[in-house]
Amino acid sequence: MPALIDIRRRIRSVKSTQQITKAMKMVSAAKLRRAQEAMFAARPYARKMSEVLNSLASRAPAAHPLLEDRGNAKILGIVITGDKGLCGAFNANILRTVQNFVKEHAAREVSLDVVGRKARDFFRRRHVKIHAEHVGVFQALQYVTAQKIAQEVIRAFIAREADEVWIVYNEFKSVIQQRIVAKRLLPVERSRIDPKEPALDYIYEPLPEQIFAEMLPRHVEIQVFRALLESAAAEHGARMSAMDAASNNASDMIDRLTLYMNKVRQAAITKEIIEVVSGAGS
Repeated sequence: MPALIDIRRRIRSVKSTQQITKAMKMVSAAKLRRAQEAMFAARPYARKMSEVLNSLASRAPAAHPLLEDRGNAKILGIVITGDKGLCGAFNANILRTVQNFVKEHAAREVSLDVVGRKARDFFRRRHVKIHAEHVGVFQALQYVTAQKIAQEVIRAFIAREADEVWIVYNEFKSVIQQRIVAKRLLPVERSRIDPKEPALDYIYEPLPEQIFAEMLPRHVEIQVFRALLESAAAEHGARMSAMDAASNNASDMIDRLTLYMNKVRQAAITKEIIEVVSGAGS
């Protein structure tokens, strides 16, 4: 049976850990509020831009390198994870999804553009080809970061280093729920036109070539920026939930240890009383 001093020391240790988890929960809650505001502001613009360009690409006569469908012999994936842990299964789910994707496309040439320290360290150890690394971007997330990542994958696609570009990230649903999204970023998808629908065409000003040259790279940048914002909000939500669960588990452990300590102390007192009574009786 452990000594009372050991149990008290363990209770103090758990209480110290609980204070840390509570503080981390409060920090994540404050960061989540700001991340949610930025994410909700970017969502409508990104969705509408995607709808308009997909529809435009299916009807416009002009061609553009970012619309060229060349198959999927070479695949470049943008993987977005966090730089830190202590956020439940947030990073593990993304890494597992990407690992399965790489296994499914083992016959093809797959390279990764990793965002976040967790993804970089994970795939380095597994000797997966890494096209580019971006670490520490969530400390002060800005549009310039998304622009840089988008320009890298656009250059790789135009230079035929990749036939397809995919992006994998956690989409924010709620504080306790995130949804893994894996979608093709390049070539830009074309909307399917129902032949039964009346014909629809656009009046272009300026020319379609100029519109695509300006808007398609901007579209890729916006989609990457939205994915980064979604991932940032989802990470803060996941960490907030994980730290809340850790604080509750610490409370339960403190209660169990306190009850056990009282039992040990009562057993020691009872033993001493028995020894005194036995000594007096003899």
